[in-house]
Amino acid sequence: MCKNSQDIICSNAGTCHCGRCKCDNSDGSGLVYGKFCECDDRECIDDETEEICGGHGKCYCGNCYCKAGWHGDKCEFQCDITPWESKRRCTSPDGKICSNRGTCVCGECTCHDVDPTGDWGDIHGDTCECDERDCRAVYDRYSDDFCSGHGQCNCGRCDCKAGWYGKKCEHPQSCTLSAEESIRKCQGSSDLPCSGRGKCECGKCTCYPPGDRRVYGKTCECDDRRCEDLDGVVCGGHGTCSCGRCVCERGWFGKLCQHPRKCNMTEEQSKNLCESADGILCSGKGSCHCGKCICSAEEWYISGEFCDCDDRDCDKHDGLVCTGNGICSCGNCECWDGWNGNACEIWLGSEYP
Repeated sequence: MCKNSQDIICSNAGTCHCGRCKCDNSDGSGLVYGKFCECDDRECIDDETEEICGGHGKCYCGNCYCKAGWHGDKCEFQCDITPWESKRRCTSPDGKICSNRGTCVCGECTCHDVDPTGDWGDIHGDTCECDERDCRAVYDRYSDDFCSGHGQCNCGRCDCKAGWYGKKCEHPQSCTLSAEESIRKCQGSSDLPCSGRGKCECGKCTCYPPGDRRVYGKTCECDDRRCEDLDGVVCGGHGTCSCGRCVCERGWFGKLCQHPRKCNMTEEQSKNLCESADGILCSGKGSCHCGKCICSAEEWYISGEFCDCDDRDCDKHDGLVCTGNGICSCGNCECWDGWNGNACEIWLGSEYP
């Protein structure tokens, strides 16, 4: 009756008398307690200050639960951001702290895994928004049978292979085309089926995100989001978008019609505005026009106000920069609404194609 779950009598922290544990508190502190003397609050004492949880939290069964703004095993570390900022960083797209699947510490989520004894990776994401268990028909931590074996799990949602559909890809779809024929029809002249922006089913593309009319075409080849800048302005307000390319009004040019052809400043004034902090004109990787740098077209990956950014640093997924679901901004992916991840590869919307 005195043995704990590991068959240790009174957790080696007490003596057994008539079927009950008497915990060792010879110093009168009362810090060892529990039915099997399994709780030892001496573990919470800070070695330097000799205070419980460093005076910045409460101890329960040998574990410190820190006040807002403090963290560490003994609550010995103070966050370098405010509690409000920490909460903001941990808030998931659905408005919950760490998606109710983790603990927020100094603006970073520690996700609660399915098996507390090991890291199985079922729950992940910056705000624990991804739960791979949702991809399994019957949850079995030792099974890799995601999406009924007919799809790929993407942040807890199944992306079904051609010929299958359903929340867990459990339903076969009647189609007279073979998988290869279906993909070939969806691919067209693109390197990827549906240009990497849609789902191929029986030779037909469904473009995503669902309901977004800016992505269209037989093989989803047109993406008018590419005509927008980071503020959502189409072609700088000086042109129209046609299948993902800007057609500029007279007097304007550039990928986003951002440069006026006429210039009301001297060449000297213009060059002064194009010099970076090191005094080099457009970082030596572009030309200056009317106070703005036009980066070399031959090196597609050069961008930035002074051509000082290398967009090759943007993550690729399925061979596409930012998975085709965002804009590469100075080496970092700025994802469009509904997308998340370093490469904008995770769809977080309510509907999924």
